[in-house]
Amino acid sequence: MNKVSASQAVMTQNAAHSAPNASSLKTRSSPAGYNVAKLREDFPILRQTVNGKPLVYLDNAATTQKPTAVIDCIRRVYENDYSNVHRGVHTLSQRSTDLFEGAREKLQQFLNAKHSHEIVFVRGTTEAINLVAQSFGRSTLKEGDEILITAMEHHSNIVPWQMLCEQTGAKLKVAPIGRTGELLLDEFERLLSPRTRLVSVCHMSNALGTINPVKAIIELAHSRDIPVLLDGAQAAPHMAVDVQDLDCDFYALSGHKLYGPTGVGILYGKEKWLEAMPPYQGGGDMIRRVTFERTEYNALPFKFEAGTPNIVDAIALGTAVEYLETIGMDAIAEYENRLLQYATERALEIPQLTIVGTAERKGAILSFTLERIHPHDIGTILDHLGIAIRAGHHCAMPVMDFFGVPATARASFGLYNTFEEIDILVDGIRKVIEVFG
Repeated sequence: MNKVSASQAVMTQNAAHSAPNASSLKTRSSPAGYNVAKLREDFPILRQTVNGKPLVYLDNAATTQKPTAVIDCIRRVYENDYSNVHRGVHTLSQRSTDLFEGAREKLQQFLNAKHSHEIVFVRGTTEAINLVAQSFGRSTLKEGDEILITAMEHHSNIVPWQMLCEQTGAKLKVAPIGRTGELLLDEFERLLSPRTRLVSVCHMSNALGTINPVKAIIELAHSRDIPVLLDGAQAAPHMAVDVQDLDCDFYALSGHKLYGPTGVGILYGKEKWLEAMPPYQGGGDMIRRVTFERTEYNALPFKFEAGTPNIVDAIALGTAVEYLETIGMDAIAEYENRLLQYATERALEIPQLTIVGTAERKGAILSFTLERIHPHDIGTILDHLGIAIRAGHHCAMPVMDFFGVPATARASFGLYNTFEEIDILVDGIRKVIEVFG
């Protein structure tokens, strides 16, 4: 792919960063067949009041709330089917194993992986990236080799590579971003070198909402035989992900951001890489045979799943992606894009507000600052009004440094949020400004 076509790959969706007008305000409607009121009934936690106000939960980029289907699944398995997996011949163990491996197949289908053994259960995106760093990285990289990331990464896609560089003598390279929060693709391509051994980038930024041109990135890297890892923690809950179509080598995601339980996630890896990689940890279930002289490792994916796994939460994660697929990821993406457009239009009505992250293609995240008001104060006052947002550096300190701010306030939207909640948020922001004069 040449540089022009690679850059053109970015310009695929407009997130409408302009002042409100009669035409654009028509976005305050759900796509045909999308019944948000009915969906909200599936989330018991949303029915409560906080500080005497109806809860407005806008912290979905940090973690999402759980539908009744997921909550019921956890209870049902513990009450009826729970036992350890892969190790027992009794009925409960067989039931638990069938449910656990069935969840793996659901995740395979959710990502359109070629094989179920390309799905490795981990604790979340952080562990998935560390697994690749310590298995693929330590067995492959040597002094002078390079890893290429971007300037918009979460700490979980920075620190493991820094640790790996300290261990191997490799170097970490960082592709820059522009003032809109978009990757400078030409600069990224320039940084690909004969020493680049891995590219690791976020599919969608948690701090800015930027959706990276990952297909273009993968094509550029693969043209030089460089494997690519995608941090999909933010992208997977908001859009359809097809790892075969993307042709990524690794894809990491977290269950708790995907309307599933905390403490479980997956690493997708192409079979050829997982077969070649050494185990990440040693212990039970990742072995085929052990003597005091040597150990023969188990087949995929069990080679990377040492010890008793997070059985019930993995099963419930399968239920979570089933729930999402009944709604439809494309429908969710379209609805959330309308929420983002509307929230952007309303935010731009406030002169004291600056949006941080105005990429042309972005997900349902609105990061902002207010003149002379610290984001922590914004978050605290909004909480008194029953509005839950995030305030801080969002585990992306280099992003804050780039924009010259200590932190941002971040409202992030999910499939159950409403246009009315955005109006409540905007009214709340105006009250914050009033409080500070």
